[in-house]
Amino acid sequence: MKRTDFSWMIGGVQGSGVDTSANVFARASAIGGLYVFGKREYYSNIKGEHSYFQVRVSKDLIRSHVDTVDMLATFEEETIFRHALEVRSEGAIVYDPDQESKHLDQVPTIEADARASLAAELSKNGLSADIKGVLELARRRGVHIYPVPYNELLKAVGAKFGETSLSSLQRMLNIMAVAASYALLAYDPEMVKEAVRKQFKSKPKVAEMNVEAVAAAYDFVAQKYAGSFAYKLSPTKPDGVRLFVRGNSTVALAKELAGCRLQTYYPITPASDESEFLEGHSEMELDGSSAQENPQVAEVAEMKVKGNIVVVQSEDEIAAVTMAIGAGIAGVRSSTSTSGPGFSLMAEGLGYAGMNEVPVVVTLYSRGGPSTGLPTRHEQGDLRFALHAGHGEFPRLVLASGDLEESFYDTVRAFNYSEKYQTPVIHIVDKALANSDATMPMFDVNRVKIDRGSLIRGPITDAVDGEFKRFNHVPGGISPRAAVGTKGGVYWHTGDEHDELGHISEDPTNRDYMMEKRMGKLDIADREIPIEDRLNFFGPEDADITVVSWGSTKGAILDAMDWLSADGIKVNFLQLRLIHPFPTE
Repeated sequence: MKRTDFSWMIGGVQGSGVDTSANVFARASAIGGLYVFGKREYYSNIKGEHSYFQVRVSKDLIRSHVDTVDMLATFEEETIFRHALEVRSEGAIVYDPDQESKHLDQVPTIEADARASLAAELSKNGLSADIKGVLELARRRGVHIYPVPYNELLKAVGAKFGETSLSSLQRMLNIMAVAASYALLAYDPEMVKEAVRKQFKSKPKVAEMNVEAVAAAYDFVAQKYAGSFAYKLSPTKPDGVRLFVRGNSTVALAKELAGCRLQTYYPITPASDESEFLEGHSEMELDGSSAQENPQVAEVAEMKVKGNIVVVQSEDEIAAVTMAIGAGIAGVRSSTSTSGPGFSLMAEGLGYAGMNEVPVVVTLYSRGGPSTGLPTRHEQGDLRFALHAGHGEFPRLVLASGDLEESFYDTVRAFNYSEKYQTPVIHIVDKALANSDATMPMFDVNRVKIDRGSLIRGPITDAVDGEFKRFNHVPGGISPRAAVGTKGGVYWHTGDEHDELGHISEDPTNRDYMMEKRMGKLDIADREIPIEDRLNFFGPEDADITVVSWGSTKGAILDAMDWLSADGIKVNFLQLRLIHPFPTE
């Protein structure tokens, strides 16, 4: 094979351990120093429907998924029906021979049109509409077929642990499919076992049973099919320490590092995973080593080197955004995460934050629309709505990340921009990034600088009769702000147009004055934010073709540029990141 990468897929019923098996496969590859990029696809119900996970591995850097399947690992029938004909010539399918007699009509979760299309293809080739027929068609197309008697192997494993219930043992089918795959690839089984132990580290007994299942499946395949599959996967020495992370997690970790201390959300796919990660990691160690520079210095002193983030599941998205705005008014770095339908409900809240110059960060995980649309599928359809959501005009910054590493650093920037320019910041991270797993260099926390803008940190000394002109038109265009309760000043917040104290005013002169003040912050941001934080440029300047794009297309474009370059085609790529204010110059 000329290619330097390998694409592996596993599928199954949602809730049957598909994610677990994919994580084990990816971890084992990462332990061996390989680069990994994984893509998770699933239906919008909780359990029962089909989900699948594709993991691409290579000794070279990879930044995207491919549709090509080099090896399909299965432990139930639907995955074979759905994906067997996606496997390339010279690829492989691992399957359970007990499934051979399963007929297409016995799998009700396959959509009618997909069922009809597959049945027609099998009929055209004179084959029966069952697993045996599908595998035969794949074989005719040059795919290697590897039956593995999972149940026989499981019984032997169970005997060692005194477990005789086959239904209990079958929970390990997914891990055996992983082990069988690695045996065909002649990959070091000890790395697979290490990945299993890490995956089940909180359940030592479960971990050891799965390790034994790995050994049983690996040994069977290695002996029976030795040397029959051409492609081999070998560990390599990594260039430094790498992380293996999922998109939602990178954003969550960055929020904690950025000093976000309140996260609100209403459950929605695919945004909820981020908030659930924060719920599970709400306590954190604070670094008090450099008191003058560390943004968490006050926390370190007050909380004795332990910090935490409060995560609140609200009754709806309206409450989620207004609760986060309330925290911003109180001086706390706060955020909410949502997807398209939830973001639609937040529009009025965003307007309130814009009118009152309140910093708040909204992480928008774009997905398929309109309405409920495709809740678990990828689409970049929310950009124009993010730019314009809300009635009337108010400033907001819109930032779109292109990969997992970028989303980490951009999350911190979003909080800085929000407080510096006292405005909502919408950070777009789409479903493709949210549910992708990848290896990457360790995040450099020294690159993270906190800018809280014109935040008054002590008593207000220039208040007049106890009143603070919060919305005063000052040189530089950004009024100093004070958290509610700051000693020495009182001001008002209202959804109406207001004067410098926050009192409601419908005077046309004041209206012009306040609108110009607020909208002028976009001009300030346009001047101040450096160009390297607003866009990226890749490739030779004299290329014949320029691709202009934004968001998660970045990885696919960069990988495609490498392939095109090998064919003598010169392409460069302009990636836009700060979409509003747009980098017009």
